[in-house]
Amino acid sequence: MELTLWTYEGPPHVGALRIATSMEGVHYVLHAPQGDTYADLLFTMIERRDKRPPVTYTTFQARDLGGDTAELVKRSINQAVERFQPEALLVGESCTAELIQDQPGALAAGMALGGIPVVSLDLPAYSKKENWGAAETLYQLVRGLLKDQIPPPGTPAPSAQRWQQEGRRPRVNLLGPSLLGFRCRDDIREITGLLDRCGIDVAVVAPMGARPADLQRIPTADANVCLYPEIAAPVCSWLERSFGMATVRTVPIGIGATIAFIEELCGLVGLEPPHFDEPSRLPWYSRSVDSTYLTSKRVFIFGDATHAIAAAKIASQELGFQVVGLGSYSRELAREVRAAAKELGLEAIITDDYLAVEKAMAEASPELVLGTQMERHSAKRLGVPCAVISSPLHVQDVPARYSPQMGWEGANVIFDSWVHPLMMGLEEHLIGMFRHDFEFVDGHRSHLGEGAPTQTSEPQAQATPAQAPPAAPTATLEGLVWSADGEAELAKIPFFVRSKVRRNTETYARERQLQVIDSETLYEAKAHLSR
Repeated sequence: MELTLWTYEGPPHVGALRIATSMEGVHYVLHAPQGDTYADLLFTMIERRDKRPPVTYTTFQARDLGGDTAELVKRSINQAVERFQPEALLVGESCTAELIQDQPGALAAGMALGGIPVVSLDLPAYSKKENWGAAETLYQLVRGLLKDQIPPPGTPAPSAQRWQQEGRRPRVNLLGPSLLGFRCRDDIREITGLLDRCGIDVAVVAPMGARPADLQRIPTADANVCLYPEIAAPVCSWLERSFGMATVRTVPIGIGATIAFIEELCGLVGLEPPHFDEPSRLPWYSRSVDSTYLTSKRVFIFGDATHAIAAAKIASQELGFQVVGLGSYSRELAREVRAAAKELGLEAIITDDYLAVEKAMAEASPELVLGTQMERHSAKRLGVPCAVISSPLHVQDVPARYSPQMGWEGANVIFDSWVHPLMMGLEEHLIGMFRHDFEFVDGHRSHLGEGAPTQTSEPQAQATPAQAPPAAPTATLEGLVWSADGEAELAKIPFFVRSKVRRNTETYARERQLQVIDSETLYEAKAHLSR
């Protein structure tokens, strides 16, 4: 473990809390000290929920360590069952409580709780993280509830097309969406509607909105859809091994991926894929004249594996961007991220160090960043437009409006979210470029509908541009000095490539042992590098 100001994932017990809070009728007893109750704020503040998570903390304090903390665990479990009467009980410990080794899961297993299913969570806090904890919790919960339904060895796997003999529509499970995931609520609605138009019903959505009884209905579906591999991949693999249930693993983010998802699922259940007439505005724009402004724009991508890989495909194949960086903090899916990066001629960035990501971002000199909440801050420091595409996120990335990432409407949302920062960047650059033009000077603002402002009789306290003192030269860390006219010329360059031009010019000056960079040096460097 290391001290940091920012982390992409919390400890694994936060992942378990995500599963418990996403579901109904599930309660989580967490053996934890008083300081570990901060996780409540993740849901009440970021997700803007009107109720706190279904969790009971033992909240032991320093003075309790000299006594019997195991009795505190038992008392907390009994109180939680009596008060909340859950349909299933999760029992685990936080990273701090793991050091005490009270084994709360084993204690709960030996208690008489009236037949309530109890799932003991053994989540190694010092080697695993939040998404792994969420995936392991969902896997253990499904496995514990379905253990009595597992068919005996040698039983033939059920056909995904058995719906034809049973006289009904095919049905599938949507597995993986959870709270604190990126736009999961709206993705469920979008994909459910998309499947309905394909003639396919949704049997169970889990964990979001599911009850323990719903998890017991999972085997009644014809197939599973692994919408979010970070959360659902382990349970989907177990259902394949134990029940012979086929899994659709194509994630429908982007036009191409949505088409591939429909074809894969319809082919699996034996349906003819329906035809959709121009379901999204993204393909139209990609063919339009306006889209030429976006061609070959340099984009840097970092996030969870699911959204980072999908973003790389959309950027390179559907919008004509040049992907100059691709990475993820999802170590469990690092192989998939590396494969996607290799296809683009890149080396994947697999790290949970946000400073390493910021350094790689600066070196790549992108014109657009697609990342998490942390990349938004890093891009702001670098003066580069950014769109958030992945958790971890902040409250502004949990919109009250309908805003999916998956399916046809998700492609529209992605188009808006990615293209608008670039367009606004162009507008800001043009305003900055012409800021000294007479049309923008007070008294001559003909671009404003109300006309020129009236002159006041009071003298202006602020000096006019002509009266302002000249800018002082600025020095770099290497001792190079930018003259006032050099800085003025540099300011005319669009902000989203300005940092790259500055670095290239300083490299040119160092190679020629120049001490002062003026406007002439800037143009000489430009001519040299364009050869």
